[in-house]
Amino acid sequence: MYNSILQKEVQEFINTHLFDDVRLLALKKNLFPTIDYKVLLNQIVAKSKSKDKLPTWFSTEGIIFPEKVSIEQTSSEKTAEFKASIVSGERLIDLTGGFGVDDYYFAKTLKNVVYCEINDDLFKIAKHNAEKLGVQNITHVSGDSFDYLQNSNQHLDWIYIDPSRRNALKGKVFLLADCIPNVPELLDFYFTKSNQILLKVAPLLDITSAVRELKFVKKIHIVSVDNEVKELLFSLEKNYKGTIAIHAVDFGKKQSHFEATLEEETPDLHFGLPKKYLYEPNSSVMKTGSFDLISSRFKLAKLNPNTHLYTSDELIEFPGRIFKVDEKITYTKEHLKHHFQNQKWNITTRNFTETVENIRKKWKIKDGGTRYSFFTTDLNNQKIVLLCTKI
Repeated sequence: MYNSILQKEVQEFINTHLFDDVRLLALKKNLFPTIDYKVLLNQIVAKSKSKDKLPTWFSTEGIIFPEKVSIEQTSSEKTAEFKASIVSGERLIDLTGGFGVDDYYFAKTLKNVVYCEINDDLFKIAKHNAEKLGVQNITHVSGDSFDYLQNSNQHLDWIYIDPSRRNALKGKVFLLADCIPNVPELLDFYFTKSNQILLKVAPLLDITSAVRELKFVKKIHIVSVDNEVKELLFSLEKNYKGTIAIHAVDFGKKQSHFEATLEEETPDLHFGLPKKYLYEPNSSVMKTGSFDLISSRFKLAKLNPNTHLYTSDELIEFPGRIFKVDEKITYTKEHLKHHFQNQKWNITTRNFTETVENIRKKWKIKDGGTRYSFFTTDLNNQKIVLLCTKI
C-alpha cells in the first residue's frame, strides 16, 4: 500500500490537492483504482495538517502520513524540540512511539533512541519516515513496550512515556491511572530500568492530582504554543524528595518563560484598583496556578483575590499580554450602550458573572477590531469594564 502511495503521479496528485475541500474531492472519480480512495484522501488531509505543525515532515519527499487523528495528537516540532532539551545522556526509550516526532528530536540529543509502538501501521510508517529523514540512531521495535523493557538488560538514561486515555473514558476529568500504560502502577518497575522518567500528559490533567498519583516528581513543564497549553511534562528522578519546580514556557511570536515552585510562598502579595497598565498571564502561566505569586514576583497589584488580572503604573516585561488601560467604566446599561452597541470589540471575561457570548448578544457587540475590553470584578467587588489598547 505504501509503495503505491509513493508513486510519483500519486504524490503529485496529493500535493496538487493539499488544500482542496476533501469532501468535494471524495465525490470525484478515483484516478488510482489500485489505491483505496479513503487512504489517498487521508494522505491529503493528514499532510495538510502537518504544514505548520510538522514542517520538516511536510517538506520532505517520500513521507507517509498516518490517520489524521495521529497527526492531531502528535507533538509539534516546537514542543518535541523542547522535550529534547530536557533529556541528556546516551540512551532513551520511548514506550509510546506514535508518529515518531519526539524520537526524531530525541535522536538529535542522545546517541541511541529506542522507539516502541504497539500499533503495527504506525510502527511501519515511523520506521519508513525515519529513513527518509536520514535518522540512523533510532531502533524501531514493534509490539508491547512493557515486554521489550522487561526483557532488556540495558540501563537507560531516560524513559519517555506519552500515555493515552482509555477509549471508554469520557469527560474532561481523568487520572493517570485511567491511561494506557498505567504509569502510577508501573513506576516501581520503570525505576528498575532508569533513574529518569519524562512523562507527557494532556493539558486537561490536574497538576496537583497528578503529583499525588506519582512519586519522585522533580520538575513540571507546562508548554504552550501561541498561548494555548499543548503539553504537561513531568520529570521524575528516582528517590528525589526535594521541592518540585514548575516551568511555564510559551512559544509564540516572542518566547516567554516563568519559573516557580509548587506551593511557593507569596510574601509581597497586594491588591489594587486598575492603573495605567493591565497584565493578563499567558495560558501556561495560568496553568501553574501561581496567581498570587505573579503579584509578588512582578510587583504588580492584583485586581481582586479571584480576578487573575494585574496592574501597574510602570510598564514591565511580563509573560503574557499587556494592555494600556484607556478607560474604566462601571457595568451599567448607560455605559455599555454608549461604548459597545453595534461596535467591534475583543472581549475577555475574568471573574465575571456573564459569558462573552451572553455579553455580545445582550449588548449587540460585534467581534474583532483593534479594541480590547475586560469585563471583570475589582477590589471592591464592583463589576467593571476596562477599555484597553494592546501593547
